[in-house]
Amino acid sequence: MKLILPLLCGALMALASPAWADVSRDDAAALAQRASGGRVLSVETAQAAGRPAWRVKVVTAQGEVRVILVDVASGKTH
Repeated sequence: MKLILPLLCGALMALASPAWADVSRDDAAALAQRASGGRVLSVETAQAAGRPAWRVKVVTAQGEVRVILVDVASGKTH
């Protein structure tokens, strides 16, 4: 029992860690840059589907301006 409790606590903490990890402004810029292959123009706070997000404006190599939303909690791009 003494061995099971610490292992169980560790497993629960590992599963819960994504809920604690917020994506920073710099992380959002890097994610959007990788997703688009473009250059970041600006990063602002926003809402996406009622959740906090970063609104990252990029310009692609073809000169197209795109807006990429990055979920603050998960880092998923939209």
